[in-house]
Amino acid sequence: MSFRNLFKSKRPADREQKTAKGKNRYDVDEYLDEKVSLFNVKRVLGYLVKAQGHLKISLVFSVLASVAGLMGPLFIKEALDVAVPNKDIRMLVTMGIFLAFSIVVSVSLSAVRNILVARAGANIIHDIRYDLFSHLQKLSFNFFDSRPQGKIFVRVVPYVNSVSDALSNGIINLVIEVLNIFLIIFFMYRVDPNLATVTVLGLPLLAIFIWTIKPAQRRAWQDVSNKGANLNAYISESIGGVRVTQAFDRQSKNMEIMNNLTDERNSSWMKAIYISNWVWYSTETISQLVWSFVYIMGVFWMHPMATFGMLLVMGNYAWRFWQPIINLANIYNTFITAMAYLDRIFDTIAEPVTIQDAPDAVEFPFVRGHVSFENVTFSYDGAKKVLNNVSFNAHPGESIAIVGPTGAGKTTIVNLLSRFYNIEEGKVLIDGQDIMKVTLASLRSQMGIMLQDSFLFTGTIAENIRYGKLDATDEEIQNAARLIGVDKFIEKLPQGYDTPITERGGGISQGERQLLAFTRTLISNPRILILDEATSSIDTGTEQLVQEGIQTLMKGRTSFIIAHRLSTIRNCTMIMFISDGEIVESGTHEELMAMKGRYYELCLAQYE
Repeated sequence: MSFRNLFKSKRPADREQKTAKGKNRYDVDEYLDEKVSLFNVKRVLGYLVKAQGHLKISLVFSVLASVAGLMGPLFIKEALDVAVPNKDIRMLVTMGIFLAFSIVVSVSLSAVRNILVARAGANIIHDIRYDLFSHLQKLSFNFFDSRPQGKIFVRVVPYVNSVSDALSNGIINLVIEVLNIFLIIFFMYRVDPNLATVTVLGLPLLAIFIWTIKPAQRRAWQDVSNKGANLNAYISESIGGVRVTQAFDRQSKNMEIMNNLTDERNSSWMKAIYISNWVWYSTETISQLVWSFVYIMGVFWMHPMATFGMLLVMGNYAWRFWQPIINLANIYNTFITAMAYLDRIFDTIAEPVTIQDAPDAVEFPFVRGHVSFENVTFSYDGAKKVLNNVSFNAHPGESIAIVGPTGAGKTTIVNLLSRFYNIEEGKVLIDGQDIMKVTLASLRSQMGIMLQDSFLFTGTIAENIRYGKLDATDEEIQNAARLIGVDKFIEKLPQGYDTPITERGGGISQGERQLLAFTRTLISNPRILILDEATSSIDTGTEQLVQEGIQTLMKGRTSFIIAHRLSTIRNCTMIMFISDGEIVESGTHEELMAMKGRYYELCLAQYE
């Protein structure tokens, strides 16, 4: 790798990726600005302020430890230049005791300081991770639809861990090393101003070099962040799709992709390390040259010649002076790396929460269930309309079936009713109240929603059912399971309702997962019920058992049912056929069959 290529910018490609909306895949880098964001720096300072108690105390201990350590060379100088020539044993022993005491004090205070800094760092990382995870809970589906899960996960755990040391130990060390530099300069000029001036002459040269290399170094670590996120996203996707991989014998192709992503990550990592090492190398080289000049000046150019004790002390101070400089260079490298990760973290925290309560939102006291769509138009990407001027009414207690071809907009209707997305044009009213003007909590707490993906959490069967009603009793859980007809399946398990479920419901069939998810919806006792393909993974025999529970649940509630099985919706109050984002037919089963339109053709095709 040539030196020129080492510092070559890749911004034009990044700018193209920034405009590539909807293409945020595992093999596409995310865009970040080249310059350090002052807004993100302020965020960092905000977290440091929260931990200022521990940080201030650790700073005091650090200063005291530094002063105690810097006193040591003065005791050595007195011992060599005064006690030894005069053969003053008492003074020599006294200086030795003072030296030992200064070392013990310095080490002890440093140990206490390390504990305080570690505690402050743990608190800072906790706050960042909590804020990040809390914000993720509020973001709309659009955010999660537009990026791989792996790129989101890597920000919550690995990235936060990576910045831990930089935000706690790094910040304190930065302040401490700067203070050490001033303290050492003070002590050096007290001993000999000429040699002290020689020691600090290398600083301007180092500052110019670091300032020159900084942009390339930041770009390099941003690229490491990108490639690491890509790799993590692909690993996450591959693990989630391992069954498909093995079913289609795609292991060799997956390994090829994995190798390419790993090579890209390693290449970007090595480039960043090369650039960072130039900072360390230049600092180390300049410090060694200055250290040598101190001895040369002391022996050959000073008049009178410096004493052995003075040379030893100034050499020690010169070494101590450049140690903080070297440490600052390392801290600088750490900060550059951390800022690449912090940009990702704060970029997520800064993501606007689009689905939230309006400033004047009111509580929904009790939902009766009168639902109205008034000229609703909606698009996910701002270009293609998924719903186009949709209007309908559902009265309390009615059951509304929504049918139509794939991609017609069926699920979009219930998503808007649940306020998973903001309505662009038109209104959705419940009991005459615009749902955009009520609080999300009061709206969703009175809705029972079962989506196509029957997601189960790690825990017991009872805990998964109780997710629908956190204060549900064991009796309520069992009654809900009995109503759905899943109680017999649960009771046959070795631990019954306390049977553990692995991640995403592993260990039980898809149909059983769907039944448990259905029970979770029932126990919430909703005023409006939404079933999105709720029986799609249930066999015909089980479905017959579930239908009675569905009919019982729907009594007195407004229900919306999306189903491809027409047997599930034949008895609904109204059936709406959706095509290309519009309601093309609506009515009861008998009315639609008599019309011999799209619904009629769907029924004939299914029965045949």
